[in-house]
Amino acid sequence: MEENKTNTYPETGEVILIDKDLYWTSFDVVRKVKNVLCNKHGLKKLKVGHAGTLDPLATGLVIICSGRQTKNIQSFQDSEKEYITTIRLGGTTPSFDLETGIDKTFPFEHITNDAVLSVLESFEGPQDQVPPVFSAKNLNGKRAYEYARKGKEISLKPNRVEFYKLELIRFEPPFLTIRMVCSKGTYVRAFARDIGTALDSGAHLTELRRTRIGLFNVENALTVSQFTMKTGMQKTGYSSQD
Repeated sequence: MEENKTNTYPETGEVILIDKDLYWTSFDVVRKVKNVLCNKHGLKKLKVGHAGTLDPLATGLVIICSGRQTKNIQSFQDSEKEYITTIRLGGTTPSFDLETGIDKTFPFEHITNDAVLSVLESFEGPQDQVPPVFSAKNLNGKRAYEYARKGKEISLKPNRVEFYKLELIRFEPPFLTIRMVCSKGTYVRAFARDIGTALDSGAHLTELRRTRIGLFNVENALTVSQFTMKTGMQKTGYSSQD
C-alpha cells in the first residue's frame, strides 16, 4: 500500500500553503519543501514550484505546488493578493525597503490622517506602476537588481496594475500601516515610493506580510518547520537546516 502511494504521488501532487519566515527567499521555501516531500515519498525527483515570489524581507503566504498540481501555478499567480504593509514616511532608499539604507530625507510633519485617506482613495483602481530597479524584472536577459546592485542606471517600463482596496489600519507618524488588496504584478515597494511622492514626502517599506492569494489565507498555512514536523521527517533524520 505504501509503495503504491509513493508511486502515485508525483502524478497527483498537492497544493501546500506555507507561511514564509523573514529572510527566506521563495526559492528557499521550494527547496526545503521539495526535500521533505522527496524524503517522505522516497523520490529522487519531484516537480515543485511556487505561485508568486515574496521578497526575503517579507513574510506570509507562499503557495507551493507539487506534481501535477504545478499546472495550477499560473492560475494562482493570476489571483488577487492581500497584504498588510507598514511604510515609513520621511525617507527614501534605493531599494524602496530596508535592503538598502536611507539615501534622502524629507519632511513629513505636514501629513495628516485626512491627507493619507485622500491619497489612498486616489490610488484605488487601475494604475501604471514603474517596478523597482531592485527587482527580479527581466531587462536584456538579466534581472534588474543585477544592474542596480552594480550602481548602473536603468529604466523600467510601467506595468498596469490595480488596487482593489486600500485600507488605513494605523497612522502613527512617520509610520503608516495599510491593508492592500491588489492585482498580480503589483510591487508593494513601488507603492511605498509612490505614496511618499503623493504625500509630498518620501517613503519606504519597513514591513510586508502577504495574508491572502485568491481564496487561500495565511491562517491556514504552516511554517516550513511546522510542515516538516507534520510530515514526520524528524523520524527519518531530516533536518530543516539541510
